[in-house]
This record gives sequence, C-alpha cells and structure tokens, in this order.
Amino acid sequence: MTFEMPQKVLFKHCDPAGIVFYPRYFEMMNDCVEAFFDQALGVPFEDFHTSGGVPTVQIQTRFVAPSRHGDHLVLKLGITKIGTSSTEYNLKAFCADELRFDTTATLVNINKNSKAAPWCDLLRAKLLEFKETSA
Repeated sequence: MTFEMPQKVLFKHCDPAGIVFYPRYFEMMNDCVEAFFDQALGVPFEDFHTSGGVPTVQIQTRFVAPSRHGDHLVLKLGITKIGTSSTEYNLKAFCADELRFDTTATLVNINKNSKAAPWCDLLRAKLLEFKETSA
C-alpha cells in the first residue's frame, strides 16, 4: 500500500525559468512525510515531536523531468524497510503518468535526548501496512 498526497506546483516553488527549483522538491517531500505520519499513521508531527522526532539521516533523489507552475503532482510514498529504530521509504512524484522525481530516504526515530529509539509496537504495525512488497 502507498500513501498518496496531491501537490499543485505553486509560484513559490518555481525559479525564474518557471520550473520547480529543486530544493522546493525537498520541501514537498517533507510535507508528504509529515502528512503520512498525520493521516496514515495517526501521529501528527506536532504531537510526535514533543517527545522525539524522525529526522532524515539519508536521502537520494533522481530528478527525472521538470515540473512547471500549475502542474498537479501526486506524491506516492511507500515503506521499503523497517529497522529497530529506522525506516526507509521510497517517494515518487507523478504528473499524470509522467515521473518527475524518485527518492529514497531513511528516517530514524529519536527520543527527547536525540538518541535512536525503537519504534513502539503500534507505530511499527502501522508502518508495516505501508511496506512495499517485491513483485
């Protein structure tokens, strides 16, 4: 199962050439992760981050095609790996059927002292619902 988030490309996302300035894609990615935790896992960041957090410790992105002001993207997030205190996800953005970017990133669950902490059983079970299976 994947989590999907629509994202219209706004003026603020674009550079003077009228295409998405690549750092804005990273903001969209983070917005999608935050929406995933809130809507899919039932853990809003504003609650989750009072006792810890999930910083990104690794990210690799391939930008495939440009997006332009007014494009309607769909960001699709799936979990690829779940560790004791980390999770890896894949996130792709599409405009219609055209892939715009493909990213893989790792999040680490940390406690209030910024130390890696194991996922609680409930959150681990919810993450497993979005784990991608190999075809």
